[in-house]
Formats: sequence, C-alpha cells, structure tokens
Amino acid sequence: MFSEIFKVKKPIIGMIHVRALPGTPKFAGEINPIIDQAIQEALAYKKAGIDSIAIENMHDTPYLKGEVGPEITAMMSIVGCEVKRASNLPCGIQILAGANIEAMAVAQASQLDFIRAEGFAFAHVADEGLIESSAGRLLRYRKQMGADNIAVFSDIKKKHSSHAITSDIDIAETAKAVEFFGGDGVIITGMATGTTADIDELTVVKQHSKIPVLVGSGVTIDNVELYLKHADGLIVGSYFKKDGYWENKLDYDKISQFMTKVGHLRT
Repeated sequence: MFSEIFKVKKPIIGMIHVRALPGTPKFAGEINPIIDQAIQEALAYKKAGIDSIAIENMHDTPYLKGEVGPEITAMMSIVGCEVKRASNLPCGIQILAGANIEAMAVAQASQLDFIRAEGFAFAHVADEGLIESSAGRLLRYRKQMGADNIAVFSDIKKKHSSHAITSDIDIAETAKAVEFFGGDGVIITGMATGTTADIDELTVVKQHSKIPVLVGSGVTIDNVELYLKHADGLIVGSYFKKDGYWENKLDYDKISQFMTKVGHLRT
C-alpha cells in the first residue's frame, strides 16, 4: 500500500497546518483565507519538489478529545479537496486530537490517500486526557466506507503524551501491535513538535516491523541523511517554517534546499 501511494522511495511529506477553523477559540472569522492559504502552501510545496502533503488542524487549540464537530469535518474536507486538486500529489490528513473516524471520512470525501492516527493501538495520556485504542472502530468504519485504499499511519509512543501506563511495553512491541491490528505504517516522533526522534528507537522499530516506519518530528536539513538511512519516509513540518517554528509561514527556500539535498541522497 505504501509503494502504491508514494511513487518515490523514502517520500518526504510536507505539513500544512491549517489555520484555526470555525467554532474554535482562535478562528479569525473568515473561511476563505483558510482555504486560500492552504492552496498557496500546497503550490509552494509542489514547486519546491515535495513528494507528498498532509493537512492538520493544529491551530484549533485547545483540542477536543477523540472527536470534533461537523463544522471541522466539513472545513477539513473542503481544504483537503482543494489541496489535492492544487498539488496533484499524494495527500493525507490528521484531525486533532485523535479524531480518526472524522479523518477517515474527510479522506474518503476529498479523495486523500492516507490518515495519521493517534491512539491506534494501546492507550496513552495526552494533553487532552486519556486516549484509547481506536483500531477496531476505525478499520471497521474504513471497511464500511469502502475506503480500503486509504492507508492508516499510526503514531507510537507519540509526542506530547505520557506513556507511563504502557511503560512495560517497549516501542518495538507497540509497533508490532499496530501491525497486528492492521495498521499500514508506524510513525516515530520526539517528545514534542519539532523535537528529534530517537535514532535508537527508530532502528529498533525498523528491525522489528514489517510495515513502513516513518519519522514524524524533528527532521532538518542537517539530520535528514541520518533519518533517511533508517526510515521509510519523513514527515516534516516545523523545519519548513520561518525560524523553524510551526506557527510561522512556509519558508520556500528552506524547502527547496532540503529537497535538493534529498534528491542527492536518493541518487
């Protein structure tokens, strides 16, 4: 499934952090600028040579736990459709926090290629509270929707979370659980947005996992060679922003230079 979605080896997935959506505390009051900015960022990514794009409602703080309202699902569907149309690249979605069913619905409606899921296997304590496993419900919903072509990439021991309740289960076993439950790939992150993933954890998971392993935070032009050596794909967000901060605007030159280096490394 991974190779069917991505037409290149070790794809780079660029993040679009969609502006605050209707009904959330930071919503600015107008819908069109949200859509327009997402389209502009998608076009910038494509021009810079990115392989894939993922959209995420990261500005919707504080997040709801495990579900979102229909207004969020509707807006993310519009944004997803426009980003896919503008870029014509493999596209995915994550809806915070842990709104995996809604993400799958948006992916199906917008003809996206994958979702990023929180809490797919095992429980953890996040900023929003206890996040429980969603694999059973999510994959049944995917089957009912006729959306088996949409991949599920699952975070394991994810950032911004405490994993004390599963401290006796190492990250390799967590990855095996995602595989056993039918996940299509696992994502390894650092402790928080923009922080580096542990290379030892990455190598251990890669050794024990039969499904693709992606790195989902902390990738920069300085460490991309190391991560590309071990991972099957990289998700990059903060580094592509001005000053390396996720809330800032995209820095086209940084994306272009990054992808030029990736091109050299691939050859």
